[in-house]
Formats: sequence, C-alpha cells, structure tokens
Amino acid sequence: MSTVTESVDVNVPINTAYNQWTQFEDFPQFMDGVESITQTDDTHTHWVTKVAGQTREFDAEITEQHPDERVAWKSTGGDTKHAGVVTFHRLSDAETRVTIQLDWEPEGLVEKVGSAVGVDSHQVKADAKRFKEFVENHGGSTGSWRGDVPRPGI
Repeated sequence: MSTVTESVDVNVPINTAYNQWTQFEDFPQFMDGVESITQTDDTHTHWVTKVAGQTREFDAEITEQHPDERVAWKSTGGDTKHAGVVTFHRLSDAETRVTIQLDWEPEGLVEKVGSAVGVDSHQVKADAKRFKEFVENHGGSTGSWRGDVPRPGI
C-alpha cells in the first residue's frame, strides 16, 4: 500500500473550502487524470480516470463526513483499490488548511515504479494546488452538501 499526504492553504473560509470539496462532479476541473465523477446518492460516487493512457472505473463510498471537518472514503468496486481522507483546518476567518491523505494499492510495474519514485506524491501536490486556484478564483463554492455521515460502528 502506498500513502500520500499533502496540505495546501487556501485563502477562503473553512465552509467555502469544505463545501467545494463536497462537489465531487467538479473534481475533473482541478484533478489531473479524473475524467468524470457521478454522484449516485449522498454517499456513493462512480469515477472514471485516465492516467498514462490507462482508463479505470471504480465506485467509492463516503465512510465518514462532518461539515467543515472531514470527508473520508474508500473504493468499493472496480479496478482500483484506494481510501482517503480530507481534513479542513481553520487558520483564520479567511484561510483554511486542506490536508489530503490517500492510501492506494499500485498495480502493475508502471504504477509500482511511479509510486516508488514519488510520481503519486507529485500528482497529489499538483491537484491540491489546482484545487486552491479553483476555489479561490471562484470566490465561493459551486455548491455544497452539509450532511453528516457518522463513522461506521458509531
């Protein structure tokens, strides 16, 4: 399993950063390699990605979500195994630290080598920077979902 953690400080209030992150169908606008995301209900999404010429599809489930605090998920089907969490930290009334942690299972030689030399870390860092630009340039979020999804077993 490969783990990547990246943080970015965005010049928007915490609720704006969080609200934008809940708009999964906007991810292709700032995440390289994400072709589309379809949200099928409050806690399920279907992803289509294309990286290094290889298209993959998978489903993901939101496993925990608390407004202005965190969104956690895991893949549930398809040909990609990963999980992650994004946390939101108020730095001031107008600045938020967004921390992204991804755990994924590289498959095949290309992905394993890429992970070993830090290609995945570079990608997450670049995506975090594009998220910062996206949310700051919009002057607000493109939508929001403020529902709460408790951690399993609670």
